[in-house]
Amino acid sequence: MITPVLTTLAFIRHPDGERVLMVHRTARAGDDQLGKYNGLGGKVERDEDVVAGMRRELREEARLEADSMRLRGTVSWPGFNPDGSDAFGFIFVVDSWHGDIPAGNVEGPLSWQRIDGLSRLDMWEGDRYFLPLVFDDAIGQFHAVIPYRDGHPTGASWSVLPGPGAGSTPSGPGAGATP
Repeated sequence: MITPVLTTLAFIRHPDGERVLMVHRTARAGDDQLGKYNGLGGKVERDEDVVAGMRRELREEARLEADSMRLRGTVSWPGFNPDGSDAFGFIFVVDSWHGDIPAGNVEGPLSWQRIDGLSRLDMWEGDRYFLPLVFDDAIGQFHAVIPYRDGHPTGASWSVLPGPGAGSTPSGPGAGATP
């Protein structure tokens, strides 16, 4: 059994639909994500549900309010945290929003990055496993497990639920998949 830290992660789509807002984590020395690009999000607080936590993080990190937000999936990261503890993330796509996004936040600069170029950015290795699933609108939701050891993924597996109007439930592990 795992007792993970619950987290949220959002990919905010630009109105052109081809880019998403990313933070380049360069601002805080000692940040275990220093130098990496990531979507926006963070830990869920004790007194909030994951949607409320996601909305709070979007306000804190980008001064925006989500008008339309979809849960794309979940990722369990056993051993992910620097102390070896587990994390469990709820992954969202924000399709519509309003607000005045700043040039950066306490973690680093914010920038719009092309979805088809995300895999070329410096990011957590394990993100390369699930990012294609986040932006695949042909599926409903994905639910992944990406174990980490010493800061690196040791593999990945996932199940996929069908999207609206789909017939059967496609599922199957992506075990041994290469990002």
